[in-house]
Amino acid sequence: MNLNFTKLPWYAQLGAFAALAVAGVGAFYYYYEMPASVVLAQRQEELAGLQRNIAVGQATARKLPEFRAQVGDLESRLSSLRAVLPDEKDAADLLRRMQTVATQSNLTIKAFTPKATVTKALHAEWPISLELDGTYHNLALFFDRVGKFTRIVNISGLEVKGKPTQDARGTITALCTATTFVLLEPAAAKPGAKPGAAPKPGAPKV
Repeated sequence: MNLNFTKLPWYAQLGAFAALAVAGVGAFYYYYEMPASVVLAQRQEELAGLQRNIAVGQATARKLPEFRAQVGDLESRLSSLRAVLPDEKDAADLLRRMQTVATQSNLTIKAFTPKATVTKALHAEWPISLELDGTYHNLALFFDRVGKFTRIVNISGLEVKGKPTQDARGTITALCTATTFVLLEPAAAKPGAKPGAAPKPGAPKV
């Protein structure tokens, strides 16, 4: 059966055109508008994520001078700490300086015996047993000079005995322990080592 729209009443023609227009709009929305809206939503979400990342980066960039200042402060503190807690080579040099100071104080070193080192969490303690001959004045002068060292040296276990035979250069014998401290680098720590464990007796390696 052939349909001729021109033979339909005007209201039927108008309804047919309206139905075709609705169908066309629906097809356009379904096949073009909806996929485009999905893609647009995805792009907007990606844009929002990029904007958040940019905001975080800008906030970090604004704090960069503060971070650099903090790093500089920490490096300065570390340098100050290393000034009083030397590394191994500096510690060996420190021990030689103590011998020099003893000689300058007119003390005779009768015994210079390194003891077993004790490793702590962040530093190592290196005690040295000293036996010195001299006078009370010279012993006090030696301790004063050691106390002025930049690096930390603790004197402990002091015992002073009068010599049976005394002269102008020697009236006493002093026994003491001089302990110096060494800052341990993180790489120097051995896996599985327990803080406070004492290594084998012997002089520090240089």
